Amino acid sequence: MKGPLFYAKILLFGEYGIIKDSKGLAIPYNSYKGALKSVSNLTGEAQKSNINLAKFYEYLKNLDTEIVSFDLEKFKEDIDGGMYFDSSIPQGYGVGSSGALVASVYDQYANDKITILENLTRDKLLKLKEIFSSMESFFHGKSSGLDPLNSYLSLPILINSKTNIEPAGIPSQKQGKGAVFLLDSEQVGETEPMVNIFMNKMKNEGFRKMLNEEFVSYTDACIDDFLHGNIKSLFGNVKNLSKVVFAHFKPMIPTAFHKVWEKGIQTNDYYLKLCGSGGGGYILGFTEDYDKAKKSLKDYKLELVYRF
Repeated sequence: MKGPLFYAKILLFGEYGIIKDSKGLAIPYNSYKGALKSVSNLTGEAQKSNINLAKFYEYLKNLDTEIVSFDLEKFKEDIDGGMYFDSSIPQGYGVGSSGALVASVYDQYANDKITILENLTRDKLLKLKEIFSSMESFFHGKSSGLDPLNSYLSLPILINSKTNIEPAGIPSQKQGKGAVFLLDSEQVGETEPMVNIFMNKMKNEGFRKMLNEEFVSYTDACIDDFLHGNIKSLFGNVKNLSKVVFAHFKPMIPTAFHKVWEKGIQTNDYYLKLCGSGGGGYILGFTEDYDKAKKSLKDYKLELVYRF
């Protein structure tokens, strides 16, 4: 047995803000992927994954069948038969490892599943997001459902608000100097503690005001600039966003990267922002000159995501 491939995702803009109804823009990232496979003799990572799938099965048994139902017998039979999720997507890196797993389980075992071939109305997209949110909560405690949605559809997705999401056309890549890249912190991040820090900060009126007036408005502006190809304006807004995140989301930035983050803002060689919930994993970088950024960050591992 071998299921179809599901890809990693990158939330270009909207981390934390989408919890509070800002815009968000997520794109598939095809460098990493995963699929359900079976082997008769489970060892190592495959065995760990199989045990995790068995726990996921127990969780799905108790999900509200009004939202989604599964062929649980078949799922259990396949798990007992040595099924595991074979994935190159790094875990705890903010690129949707659990999202790809959720998408593959839904694809394989959901009854009356919404397929990617049908006309995806807004209602169907919201329904999928609700299903994926309830499934992925097994991994994170509270999930928006966006990662699995992105992985399942393999399309860029624009989040206008909690009740308004749509597939997005993003400008095709150019062979210019500019780039979006990933910077490897070489530390694993955990989503739940980071979200808890954010929720505690939200109790502070000053933080809420900053979120609405600065963080959300820069995020929304970045998305509009990116989708319309306004590159000059985009970098101005990304710089402002990078400053706001550095000032107000410090606990989510690994300590070893505080100076690197500041250096980008001071030199304009690159600007950094959180990739997912932060706390480790990847940090997302934007630069008008990728060669210059590579030189400036020569001690770190970078991965190219998109060219301007």
